[in-house]
Amino acid sequence: MEKDVNMSESLYEGCPDGLAIDGDDAEDDGNGLYEHFRFVADKGQQLLRVDKFLVARLEKSSRNRVQQAAVAGCILVNGKPVKSNYRVKPLDVVTVVMDRPRYELEIIAEDIPLDIVYEDEHLLVVNKPAGLVVHPGHGNYHGTLVNALAWHFKDNPEYDVNDPRMGLVHRIDKDTSGLLVVAKTPDAKTHLGKQFFNKTTKREYVAVVWGRPDPADGRIEGNIGRSLKDRLQMAVFPDGEYGKHAVTHYYTIEPLGYVTVVKCVLETGRTHQIRVHMKHIGHPLFNDARYGGDEVLRGTTSSKYRQFIANSFAVCPRQALHARTLGFVHPATGEEMFFTAPIPDDMTSLIERWRKYNDNDRL
Repeated sequence: MEKDVNMSESLYEGCPDGLAIDGDDAEDDGNGLYEHFRFVADKGQQLLRVDKFLVARLEKSSRNRVQQAAVAGCILVNGKPVKSNYRVKPLDVVTVVMDRPRYELEIIAEDIPLDIVYEDEHLLVVNKPAGLVVHPGHGNYHGTLVNALAWHFKDNPEYDVNDPRMGLVHRIDKDTSGLLVVAKTPDAKTHLGKQFFNKTTKREYVAVVWGRPDPADGRIEGNIGRSLKDRLQMAVFPDGEYGKHAVTHYYTIEPLGYVTVVKCVLETGRTHQIRVHMKHIGHPLFNDARYGGDEVLRGTTSSKYRQFIANSFAVCPRQALHARTLGFVHPATGEEMFFTAPIPDDMTSLIERWRKYNDNDRL
């Protein structure tokens, strides 16, 4: 028995799980990946390599491409990644997961302004504003970054926004601002995807967190998976029990009374990684509603202070997180490239408010 699937979408080339960089708010499997295809082997299924099993069922997908996806951990059998030489048995559930939601509808080009930091024939680097959803899906079928890219590339016959072999190489949350790289060719996406998978990219974020981390600089390690209590949250689990290995390095930039400006460097890329790791060590991001940062977690009980916090939430009405730096090797030239996006106005204003409070206006 096989679940009905749309075979028109070719299998994504590579699909490294490292692509889920503090992933967006669409529902995924808890590790930043989304199920695109599912097959249940018949009761009479003879032992067959999984790569051959899938090539026979997926249009426009070569055996080599399936094997690459298996290396990247995107071929699952009964919920667990397998190698391409795994032999499918009767009633095995074989799934293919990718780094973005499945597009149920045709992507409509929409004239949404893009802050393009860099572009050439192979790739594009964009500075995404807070509030912009990355991928269509789950109620956000319009007004997304993918819709904006469709408009930007509408006169480029070589770019198909619906083709998973090109497009966004990674993603960030709707309410996180910062840098993203877009591949304009299948080769560019494969090359860039491997860099994320092999953890050779440079990714630095700036955040404002509650409290003062101790030690001031540190390493957070803990498996991240979807919370067993709240499906909208991720959580940290003991090694080996659940979720996927995740490592975040943080560095204090500026302590400001009851909050601290920190730099976070990703060693891995899991859904909500920075947000859940900082909460795990007792320092949620300022105004992060999903992880409890939208409450007064440090400070005094005075009404004046509570009003100061309320005004600060209004100044930066989202989690205070910005993907400031992105570095990678150019997929065609081999040149090392680094891009930096300035901290946006809402976070800058928030930091200035805390500086003033810390220096002059202790309430």
